[in-house]
Amino acid sequence: MYLQKKRKLQKPRVYFCARSVELCVSVAIKFLCMSNLRVTVCQQPLFWEDRSANLKFWEEKLRPLKAVPAGRRGQTDLIVLPEMFTTGFTMNVRELAETMDGPTVAWLRNQSEELGASITGSIIIREECTTGGSGGKFFNRMLWANPDRSFTWYDKRHRFSFADEHKFFTAGKKRNIIEKDGWKFMPQVCYDLRFPVFSRNLKSDRYDVLVYVANWPAARSSAWRSLLVGRAHENQCYVVGVNRVGTDGKGIEYDGSSLIVSPKGEIICSFKEGEEAIETVVLSRMELDDFRAKFRPLDDADEFELKL
Repeated sequence: MYLQKKRKLQKPRVYFCARSVELCVSVAIKFLCMSNLRVTVCQQPLFWEDRSANLKFWEEKLRPLKAVPAGRRGQTDLIVLPEMFTTGFTMNVRELAETMDGPTVAWLRNQSEELGASITGSIIIREECTTGGSGGKFFNRMLWANPDRSFTWYDKRHRFSFADEHKFFTAGKKRNIIEKDGWKFMPQVCYDLRFPVFSRNLKSDRYDVLVYVANWPAARSSAWRSLLVGRAHENQCYVVGVNRVGTDGKGIEYDGSSLIVSPKGEIICSFKEGEEAIETVVLSRMELDDFRAKFRPLDDADEFELKL
């Protein structure tokens, strides 16, 4: 009898191409980087009512973040400057206000393109009167420039009457949710922090990061820190709060106390009181999405209409 030998089954051979592996790793790293967000917090002093000095100062401070070559994705995704970063918190609007065609808007566009990152912070803006009157209106406007030179803004809604801001500035009329790299941002300015209804995360249009720029006095820094943590808890979002340091032209002291808070209300970045520093922190997209998927209080929130 003829017996046929059983052939041994051979394991399939797998060939690895070093170039393919390198490419796959590169793509995976790029995907992970794009899904996260690098935020640079700038806690610095300001020159009182001196736009030229402030712009020169900021350009020097931000130079280490410059993208190489210019126009490429830089060393951070978002740079956050304080409120009124070209003047300090002043009511001298007629002398210091700019238009949207002014030097600071142009500076922001150029810096954003060179650094390969979005940049935000507020300045004094004048809008000309459309009815033929003189003077126009003044806004504490939080500008947002992107590397592709696109531009948007938010006008501060809640004016600080304790410092007579309501006598010089016009209140903003709407919220603005900004989209960037798969993230949604809600820009806010200083005193807005005390009004949680205005920044409430809505079922219909949820954001991921609440960004506050401020000139918040040291005398009330405890409230600043507590309210930033509170906004993170109630909106299940990251909160970035950037404040200045130093003493302004009116003798008011600022200790900074800038914070980045996680959606769980945990402080993931903080500065020492009075510290002059610039720091970049990575916000995790996965941690935000996982937390919101497992714990869903936003789904149970009351529906309401915000009238402005």
